[in-house]
Amino acid sequence: MGEGRHVPRPERVVAMLTLALLNVFLVAAALAVVKLTPDRSLAVRPPTVADRAIVTGAAPALAPTAATAPLPAAGSLTSRLDGLMRAAGMGSDLTGTVIDVSTGRALYTSNSDKPAVPASTTKLTTSTAVLAAVGPDHRITTKVVKGGGGVILVGGGDPTLTRTAAKNAYPRPASLADLAKQTAAALKAAGTRRVRVDYDLSLYEGAQMGPGWKSNYVSEGDVSPVYALEVDEGRVAPASHQRVANPPRIAVDAFVKLLKKQGVSATVGGSTTAPQGAQQLGAVQSPPISALVEELLTRSDNDIAEAMARQVALARHRPASFSGGAAAVRETLTRLGVGTGVATVDGSGLSPNNRITPNGLARILVAAASPSHPELASVMSGMPIGGFSGTLANRYRTGPSATGMGLVRGKTGTLNGVNTLAGVVYDADGRLLAFAFMANNVKDVTAALASLDRLAGSLATCGCH
Repeated sequence: MGEGRHVPRPERVVAMLTLALLNVFLVAAALAVVKLTPDRSLAVRPPTVADRAIVTGAAPALAPTAATAPLPAAGSLTSRLDGLMRAAGMGSDLTGTVIDVSTGRALYTSNSDKPAVPASTTKLTTSTAVLAAVGPDHRITTKVVKGGGGVILVGGGDPTLTRTAAKNAYPRPASLADLAKQTAAALKAAGTRRVRVDYDLSLYEGAQMGPGWKSNYVSEGDVSPVYALEVDEGRVAPASHQRVANPPRIAVDAFVKLLKKQGVSATVGGSTTAPQGAQQLGAVQSPPISALVEELLTRSDNDIAEAMARQVALARHRPASFSGGAAAVRETLTRLGVGTGVATVDGSGLSPNNRITPNGLARILVAAASPSHPELASVMSGMPIGGFSGTLANRYRTGPSATGMGLVRGKTGTLNGVNTLAGVVYDADGRLLAFAFMANNVKDVTAALASLDRLAGSLATCGCH
């Protein structure tokens, strides 16, 4: 089953990543020093030798930085991980790699150039590409214009557009309520109190369901059919898990009701294309792409992922479709120098037709963590933290993998027969490592997850000189 089932958006403050320190990979208070920055966000630095001494009782010592800490010996790391790979009992169906972030040197490989079904670790490729293609500050606009004897609600592809945004939501999404208020004010100013509302879906092209997607993905709430206009990710109500087959109609129905609350008598029209240069009556914008990327990675949100792939397509002047998005993502990654080993057909990873190598995933993470690419910072800050957040909140809490609690930051992937994990972790000496472990043809999901977690968790305790 695909990842990214809906959960209510919690209030939260997202820690802003400072790539100069590469230090947002800890939350466990005993293993990190946390302070408030001038903007009141959290700044978290990696564990130092002195920090670990507080927990272990050892004498404190000066700590190296991630770049100057001792580099794990490839032979020692191989000895440690090979045993864990064999113990998993999946043979060549379990592949993996570990790369030193500072040097880009591969420290461990096991069939690391073998393409595998990535499941939701595909979202790492989509997230990296959209940040590189449109920038972290870009926002998506939903607008209303005059046209066709009435008004036209123009879908801009905002996957987080909601009926009425909660005042305390963070990041605060764009809302149809705000858009209706603006539109009603403009109409009243022009002496209009009765209007037909058409809607423009022309930004996106092609099919609404991805190649290889199961038909029950919508009915079971994993994803909405992909349109340029939807509200509350195509749900019948903001807090509902149930999706609808026609998200645009739900959105325009909701907008008409909100116009009526503003004193404008409105009726639903039909699908159309807004005229070029049409007068704008109102517009609302999504949170910045950086915040959307954090949301999609933390919650493994399939709807946001597919919208981000189409934003890449638009930026690269390709059709905003599944094929156009996939081609644009690969093209953007290639321009970054990390396109090798990536062959995808959607942005979310719901398709079993996707193929990515462990090296491909890990190299993308190395680029995202690089001071040379500050625009990619949200890939790092958005990945869940072992034992604490997102899809890793309930992992790394017990057993052998508990060594990675609060230390492993990674993106999970789950489909039938597929479990993957890719992310970053500081080793025992403070060296930052990128990893990717991919299990295909899984027969025992519980055992596979335990193996992946133990592999990543073991890196946190590795001095491996």
